[in-house]
Amino acid sequence: MPLGDGRLSHDIDPSDRSPQDACGVFGVWVPPGDAARAEVSKLTYYGLYALQHRGQESAGIAVSDGSRIVVFKDMGLVAQVFDESVLNTLRGHIAVGHCRYSTTGSPTWENAQPTFRSTGTGGLALTHNGNLINTPELAGKLPAGILTATSDTEVLTALLATRDGGPLAAAREILPVTRGAYSLVFMDEGTLYAARDPEGIRPLVLGQLEEHGWVVASETAGLDIVGARFIREIEPGELIAIDGDGVRSERFAEPRPKGCLFEYVYLARPDTTIAGRSVQATRVEVGRRLAREHPVEAELVIPTPESGTPAAIGYAEASGIPYGQGLVKNSYVGRTFIQPSQTIRQLGIRLKLNPLREAIEGKRLVVVDDSIVRGNTQRAIVGMLRDAGAAEVHVRISSPPVAWPCFYGIDFASRAELIAGNLDVEGIRNSIGADSLGFISLDELIAASQIAKDRLCRACFDGVYPIPVEEDSRGKHLLEGALK
Repeated sequence: MPLGDGRLSHDIDPSDRSPQDACGVFGVWVPPGDAARAEVSKLTYYGLYALQHRGQESAGIAVSDGSRIVVFKDMGLVAQVFDESVLNTLRGHIAVGHCRYSTTGSPTWENAQPTFRSTGTGGLALTHNGNLINTPELAGKLPAGILTATSDTEVLTALLATRDGGPLAAAREILPVTRGAYSLVFMDEGTLYAARDPEGIRPLVLGQLEEHGWVVASETAGLDIVGARFIREIEPGELIAIDGDGVRSERFAEPRPKGCLFEYVYLARPDTTIAGRSVQATRVEVGRRLAREHPVEAELVIPTPESGTPAAIGYAEASGIPYGQGLVKNSYVGRTFIQPSQTIRQLGIRLKLNPLREAIEGKRLVVVDDSIVRGNTQRAIVGMLRDAGAAEVHVRISSPPVAWPCFYGIDFASRAELIAGNLDVEGIRNSIGADSLGFISLDELIAASQIAKDRLCRACFDGVYPIPVEEDSRGKHLLEGALK
């Protein structure tokens, strides 16, 4: 019998996995003589732990002691890859870390990050959140046979490492011709660097440690866990360098802000702040607006745990319908090395969710979730609630229909696989078996974010891509054949 892969999964139905983000990135710099410098690997470990939701395939940390860079990475979760003995060997005053979900390149050890390259003067370790859309063009700038992995991050690392003048000069040359989504945290032996694409599609923030140190992370939750004070977001088109002279900033491109709207819907942690607004507050407000757009007579509002919880709270608040728990999630079943037997598999989502029969029996329910991808999960939930005695099941979704794939760092299904790419709302309602179905409108979702529409990437909802993507630049296995 084949073994399971042992990876953490938040998906209730493995055949209907939720959208996966590209990665989480983290970096820390402390003064070389600081007593805490030996702890930068542990700070990075905890930072990655806070960002684990952004990638669960592999994890890695690179550390510099001022004279050399040491990299340790492997497949698996942060807590599986690192233990106390490993972290104690990673000593230095600069570190970068990464937790990965692959969007370009297969999920293999070679593609795990940080990526490392020797340079003319030392080494370069780089981490990347996002997805490049001109990877073949960039790879064409490299000598044949130089690539040893098949990710867009490997291409970018090779380009930065093989240019003269050091990482800062190389970044000034390479980043202006790099297209797509990229929040980068990288380092050489003495300096921590960070950069964000001109559209600022994926988040990246700067924080300060009490002991004169600096931290860069994908989300503010990554700062909080290590006690760093939030300073500001890294701006779109900005490149920063951190060393003994402090933080130096420069522009490599004019900013064209297009922050990812789906970060508010699902990707970011609820305790993260984006553009000065709490993600939790945004999601609760989305729920309020959803209740006003799609009211229904019901007796109980329940979330699909845990992604639907904030919006369900908002929906209950605005509608006056009581909020309650109707589904219990087994937090431990996501990581299993045992494939379920056919008998267990037929029970479907009961491995991960179980209804509270006494809470829902005979009641008209509103079930709130964040999104619908293929529809299998919602179909199973509706069926399970009816089996448990629900009188009516009304599904409410706190995002518009996801009808278009993402090429900027979220591994959505293809358009052909997305249920909203093939069916209208009534068709989806009929497919999942709900008594009614309502999606929040794009305008109301944008209003809840409090960010102007023209400063957001909404491509997965409306098909308008802020950076045009050529057909031959799409797909996560672009470089696989080139290295065979």
